[in-house]
Amino acid sequence: MQLTVRGTLARQSLLVSVLCVVADVGYVFYADCTPSTVAQVVGLLAIIGVDLCLAGPARLSGFVAVAHGLVRMLSVLAIAPSAAGNTAGLMIAGYRAGAWLRGWPAWLTLAATTIMVGLTRVLANGLHNWALIPLSMVEFGLLPWLVGRYTTTRRAYLAELEQRAEQERRDAKESVVKAVAEEREAIARDLHDVIAHHVSAISVHAGAARLIMAGDQHNAKLGESVTAVESSARSAMVELRHLLDLLHGDRADGARQPGLDNIEELFDGVRTAGLHASLATTGQRRDLPESLDIALYRIAQEMLTNALRHGDGTTVAVRLDYGESSLVLSASNPMPSDARPSDSPHLGRGLAGIANRATMFKGVASSGPEPDGRSWRTSVVFPL
Repeated sequence: MQLTVRGTLARQSLLVSVLCVVADVGYVFYADCTPSTVAQVVGLLAIIGVDLCLAGPARLSGFVAVAHGLVRMLSVLAIAPSAAGNTAGLMIAGYRAGAWLRGWPAWLTLAATTIMVGLTRVLANGLHNWALIPLSMVEFGLLPWLVGRYTTTRRAYLAELEQRAEQERRDAKESVVKAVAEEREAIARDLHDVIAHHVSAISVHAGAARLIMAGDQHNAKLGESVTAVESSARSAMVELRHLLDLLHGDRADGARQPGLDNIEELFDGVRTAGLHASLATTGQRRDLPESLDIALYRIAQEMLTNALRHGDGTTVAVRLDYGESSLVLSASNPMPSDARPSDSPHLGRGLAGIANRATMFKGVASSGPEPDGRSWRTSVVFPL
């Protein structure tokens, strides 16, 4: 990129110098000052030479500008008093000096070129039209230099504004990131102080109840339920720790959230609650992005929870279909016989969360009663 810009600037500088040669030489011939002596030819070659020097490096702008001032005086003496033929080159040289030079070289160049322009006017016309002397000095010496200085100053000012705006954007972005991080820390603290405490208490009390009922054949069924509660509480604590690690910004392997590889654990959990849950997988299984893998696990978890809370509590059938261009996760469960439209799970937050997760991956979620009116079906389609 930098080499391309540098090449473009070099070509533009060469074009400017060539156009100055054309303009200045054309002016000499147009003024009926066709070179016929050695001095005139030398003067014309000097004009061409200093114009071509405009294509040189910017650091030599001061020397080029002074050379143009000297050549302007030479052209008046060698060619003709009316043939100050490097006007275009002189103004471009003054502009470059004002634009690129700084400090004492810039001011010294301005003084030298301005004085030489005034001397050229004196050599050409004497002191008869003395008012033209300062006007020429301003027109051909001071004005180009000031325009160059103004252009550079304005460019620096615009660059400063862009840098300031970019810095403000970075500061705003950092403020948002910091605010999000602080909010995540607050959420993590609340989860740890409130929910973790109660889940731990559930696990401890369930474990104590299981030990009390150990060996009691009359409470065998109740003991199984208490064991399931204890297991669910422990699983909840594991997942809660994973979430807390994520909120704290810890993405170590131990803090990875569960995915489809852990989906059987979900089914074991609902089966212990008495729900007959089945999982059918079709198609060629493929590797999925970690974020999508986690989303599928959470969607399946919500589907099973909805079936347990809002279904008739008997069965739920989950299907995972790998297609050529899409992946479909669906669940179907019988609805209670006394279910009313207001009792349907789509009025809660569960299906809204499923839809939000699907939207994050450009997926489409749908839910509603089956055509028979006795089963509820939830389906999510993800493009692959």
